[in-house]
Amino acid sequence: MIAKWIKVRIKPEQRQRFLDAIGVDALGSERDEPGCARFNVLQDVEDENIYYFYEVYADEDAVAAHRAAPHYAVWRAVSDTLDGPVERIECRSVFPADPAYWISG
Repeated sequence: MIAKWIKVRIKPEQRQRFLDAIGVDALGSERDEPGCARFNVLQDVEDENIYYFYEVYADEDAVAAHRAAPHYAVWRAVSDTLDGPVERIECRSVFPADPAYWISG
């Protein structure tokens, strides 16, 4: 399993556009992509303009499928809502170790 931790800072005046688009992407990812096990969007407690995405994919093919999905294009179309560069951390899932945990139900 591949996990991604993404950090973005948004322009406060663009918050609703950002939230609308990332909501489409997150929900579409979990609903429509068999290889996407998780797509959570979190807001920083101390800075309401910082958001984190926690994404878990079965493999690199699933990541590629995510980037080709229509809901990903909705997210990419609002890149002007970001205030600065995107920070990415790539990880491998250690626990739970069983891929069935992520893909089931």
